Order: sequence, then C-alpha cells, then structure tokens
Amino acid sequence: MKTRGFWRVLRRGAMGLAALLALGILVLVVDGYTAFGRRATGARRERMERSPQWKDGRFDNPQPLVNHYGEMLTSALQASPHTNPTEPLQVAPIDPARFQTPPATGLRLTWLGHSTLLVELDGHRILTDPVWSERVSPYTWVGPTRWFAPPIALEDLPPIDAVVISHDHYDHLDMGTVVALKDSKAVFIVPLGVGAHLESWGIPVERIVELDWWERTQVGGLEVVATPARHASGRQVLDKDATLWAGYALVGPRHRVYFSGDTGLFPAMRDIGERLGPFDVTMIETGQYHRTWPDWHIGPEQAVLAHQMLRGKAMLPIHWALFGLAYHGWTEPAERVRAAATQASVPLLLPKPGQSLEPEAEQAESPWWPALSWETAEQHPILSTGMPAPVTATQPGSRP
Repeated sequence: MKTRGFWRVLRRGAMGLAALLALGILVLVVDGYTAFGRRATGARRERMERSPQWKDGRFDNPQPLVNHYGEMLTSALQASPHTNPTEPLQVAPIDPARFQTPPATGLRLTWLGHSTLLVELDGHRILTDPVWSERVSPYTWVGPTRWFAPPIALEDLPPIDAVVISHDHYDHLDMGTVVALKDSKAVFIVPLGVGAHLESWGIPVERIVELDWWERTQVGGLEVVATPARHASGRQVLDKDATLWAGYALVGPRHRVYFSGDTGLFPAMRDIGERLGPFDVTMIETGQYHRTWPDWHIGPEQAVLAHQMLRGKAMLPIHWALFGLAYHGWTEPAERVRAAATQASVPLLLPKPGQSLEPEAEQAESPWWPALSWETAEQHPILSTGMPAPVTATQPGSRP
C-alpha cells in the first residue's frame, strides 16, 4: 500500500510539472506570437521555391555552417570578464539639424551601434538593419539589452528612402522599429520570405521589395543589389532557414557602399567585388564571433580579408558595441580589427556610436573605448571552414 501511494504521489507530481511546463510554453508562444512573424505562403512561397538557394524545403548555403556544440557549452564557462561594459556607455545625442545639410562629398555614414547605420549616399538616405528596441528578443522582459539608448529618436530621423534588412534574426529585424516606420514613405528591401513578417506587422505590400541573391531594385537614382552571404535565419524554433539572408551593395551615381549583414567568410565575396565594386566603403560585421561557430560570423581578421576581396577602399566595422551576444570582451573586435587593418594597410573607420563622418573628408580610427584585456587572433582564431587563414597581429591588451 505504501509503495502504491508513493507512485501515486510521484505520478501526480510529474503530471503537475508537465502541466507547468506546458503552461510555460503556452505563455512563451502567446507572448511572442506577433514578434515571431509569419511564414510565407502563396505566390511568395512559390517564388522562394524557385530560388537557386532553396533546397529540401528551406534555404541553404553553398558552404555549410559548422558548429561545435560541446565546446560552445564549455566555452561559456571561460567567457571574458569584459563581455559587457561595467557601466552604460555614454553616447552623446544626435542633433537632428545635422542632417539638414547634405554631405559635401555626397557620402556620409552615421553608425548607431551594432548593424544600424544611416547611410546618406548621392542624395538618398538608407537605414540598415534598424534596431531601436531595448531588447533583441521576441519578449520585452528577457533577452540581450542594449548598452546605450538610441542616439536619435526614430521620429527625429530625416526622411528615409529605403530600409534594407539583411535577415530576420532579432538583432537585425526588430518588430518595434519596423512598426514605428510603418507610416513613413520608406521602401523596405529584404531577402526572400522576410516580407511575410513585415506584411503581418502592417507594412503595406507595395512598400516591400523581396530580393534573391544578385537581384536588384531601384530607389530613385540608387540601385540596391542583394548579395550572397553565409549565415542563417529564423525567429522561433520551427522556422530555421525558412527565409533568406543577404548583404547589400548600395550603388549610387557617384558612390558605392557594401553592407555585409551577418556572414562568415565565403569565396563569392570576390565575385561581389568583381561584379559590383570597387566600394568606397565596406561595412562589415566584426563582432559576436567564436571559434565554435566559425562560419556564422566572420571575425575581425577575416573581415579585413573580406574587405580586400570586395575591393573596398575604407572599411567600417559593424556588429559590435551595442549587445553582448558572444563570449569575447566587448572591445576586442575593435582592437583586433585595428591590428589586422594596420598589418594589411587597410584604411579603417571606427566612429563613436552616433558619430557621422564622410570617408572622403575625414576618418575616425583612434580608440574611443577603454583599454581592456583581449585575446589576439593567435590565441582565439576565427577561421571559416573552406577558406584560407587570415592576417593576424599583436599581443593581448596592446594597441598598435
């Protein structure tokens, strides 16, 4: 009898735990349902299935992404003590009047942190991967938090001609920001399938342009070309690679700019440079890397190599200094890319968040961040599979 009672209590306890787990999952699904976006259907889905990148029911990279899952878990215990700033970064607010005067050279870049930039190019204004929300997450109560407030309010931005979005991960496709831009006149240029998310959030379908790799669209006198990238997509557990990912070439009458989105190193970067370059500026991700996911993010040294493959003139590192999404110190991407760029004689632009600069007239490369310990490329190499080794340099904690 006692044994039967014990098992009865155990079963009830297990059922209670299962019910709590089911309730928790239900709460997460309901709470994040809108932010998850929608799957493509109908003509949109049919177009996706005709893409050369579509394979076995999802999008696929020509070069596979390698993951070392066991080491990912153990490496989390060896993360840098400086993954996040110890105090909020103090970023000066932008005076909106700054944008009333067009750039004298025709090209001005304003970096707002991570992969968000305002690009003023030959009379056109383009926002890249705009994120104004406090967290990069489907929820308002959990997820990576930004290190500083947006330097400018969305409503204070000058009129935007185009918003380009590289893929649908939360640190690049932010529902709150997209919804806030709904009533603007901007055209949203996105990779295949991402338009379904935007349409579900109320963006008029006539203002959504979906592109496959190498496809292009015209915005006034600006040509926007979607370029290949080596990454992935997904906003919830069941939609991995259900939408495409891309970089972009922004081609104006006088200037050309490349925006990488998220990517590992891959051979077609040379094709991009040959077909669409040379670029006045390449804006290439350099942060949120680790050797256990070497193909998802390119890393600082390979970013410099990519810049050379792309036939870039000046390089502006992005995808750092706003969110802690990896195990490295928060200043490490800047330190390492400076070392690699110095060795390769690549002109580098490292503006403060919120700073505007015209690459042809001025450069910002001096450190604005604190001197913290960091690992070199020799200590922590990021080598995308199937690619040659990148340039490396310097000792930890040093500045060339």
